[in-house]
Amino acid sequence: MNINIAIADDHQLFLKSLSLLISSFNGFHIVAEAINGKELLDKIAGLSVPPDIVLLDVNMPVMDGAKATAALQKAYPDMKLAALSMKDNDATIITMLKAGCCAYLLKDIHPVELEKALLEIHKNGVYYNDASNVNYRRLLLQSEQKETITGREKEFLSFACSDLTYKAIAQKMNVSERTVDGYRETLFHKLNVQSRTGMVLEALRRQLVSL
Repeated sequence: MNINIAIADDHQLFLKSLSLLISSFNGFHIVAEAINGKELLDKIAGLSVPPDIVLLDVNMPVMDGAKATAALQKAYPDMKLAALSMKDNDATIITMLKAGCCAYLLKDIHPVELEKALLEIHKNGVYYNDASNVNYRRLLLQSEQKETITGREKEFLSFACSDLTYKAIAQKMNVSERTVDGYRETLFHKLNVQSRTGMVLEALRRQLVSL
């Protein structure tokens, strides 16, 4: 196994420490380090073969994580992109997912969990860090056996993929907050996820919503 990784983070001590950590994982190699999105794009363009996985900080100068993600997604559609941040709010997570990330990793992630996440991203193209009890392989195998998603549930999903609060979504859909809670819980069950982040990732993966 040979998995090439590129990392962009404007905190150089964290960048170097993360590079050393990932290099210690069996089969992983760091092929590019950058302190902002533009430098990352330039370094990847100079490689003979693009990296398999790119880890991007959300907040960086010159070019932030979302803009860099969108640019990489367009230039290298097969590349797997993962956000890396201290922030865990819905708006930031959804922004990065919509830009093209297949995973959202928090910087305080345990090294063992990080290695697992990178392996999952490399093998399956997605990582649900919010649902540690989900069997990822089983989830993918069951994806062909989709439960029917109703029109109103799809409408809710499209709003859930924005930075709107659940209260604002209820107002947009002209329903009560309790009804919106019902849509959310039903979709958590149908999509086999446990959070809004997981719901958005799975909805995008199944192409239930278009951005």
